[in-house]
Amino acid sequence: MFRPEIKVLDCTVRDGGLMNKWQFSNDFVKAVYDANTEAGIDYMEIGYLSSEKSFSREEFGPWKFCSEKDIQKAIGNGERKIKLSAMADIGRIAYDDIPVCSESSLDMIRVACYVHQVDKAVDLAHHCMDKGYETTINLMAVSTVGPRDLNEALEDLNKSRVPVIYLVDSFGAFYSEDIDALSQKYMERLPGKTIGIHTHNNQQLAFANTISSIINGINYLDASLYGIGRGAGNCPLELLLSFLKNPKFNVEPLIAVVEKHILPLREKIDWGYFIPYMISGVLNQHPRAAMALMESEKKNDLLEFYRQMTNTPEMI
Repeated sequence: MFRPEIKVLDCTVRDGGLMNKWQFSNDFVKAVYDANTEAGIDYMEIGYLSSEKSFSREEFGPWKFCSEKDIQKAIGNGERKIKLSAMADIGRIAYDDIPVCSESSLDMIRVACYVHQVDKAVDLAHHCMDKGYETTINLMAVSTVGPRDLNEALEDLNKSRVPVIYLVDSFGAFYSEDIDALSQKYMERLPGKTIGIHTHNNQQLAFANTISSIINGINYLDASLYGIGRGAGNCPLELLLSFLKNPKFNVEPLIAVVEKHILPLREKIDWGYFIPYMISGVLNQHPRAAMALMESEKKNDLLEFYRQMTNTPEMI
């Protein structure tokens, strides 16, 4: 699968932060950054861009905001061999809060939106491009979108200047045949644009679905260390690099940082394959209910949760 056009983006801190409100230490972020650099990763997504008028630093860690001061404090401002990215959600960042790229450590801003927010996403992405950033638009929860609405959204995205559009399996509901069909749809309806993939692991298919996307010509690939991410997590970065036959990648630094920094975190945070996340993925539902269960004293009451989610009466 060697293809020089392929770019790998690590979203350990950004997506993993959804499990601990981005309360990662500077040492943790620096260790992930160093490992990604040594491994030859193309982009590291260091967190979200969010307005401090909307979110409190007393509740959320620095990687919810990605201020320049916090970035430099964690990783310095020296020469970099890896590009830094941050994600911006529609309605959660003011345009004036985004500095020009020449005054920022960030190279890329990825705009996340739902289908009904595409117009706003394009406007925000164009604003970021005009400030000098690379941009993508990540169209979320596509598994819940009907064909007509998706086609109209892709038509609007095709008219935009945004060069990279992401196919996102937000709920971990897709199978490989879904990825095959959607990959082809995105490329047919977005000629000249690069397509990316972001998968979740509710059905233990994040890695397999990423492979399917590669075979179908998708070139921007999201993954995270040990699969850390919201709920069931993402495609594991160390698995993905082991699959890609590109001599620029080196998996050893990733294994080292997993051993030293991710495994201790694993003792505190439950991400990855758990039955509640499987249930939400199979049902094509947001994992918020499963996440709430996993954080409660009833986390092992699996049958009760299944019956609640499916409205299945108890057998007499």
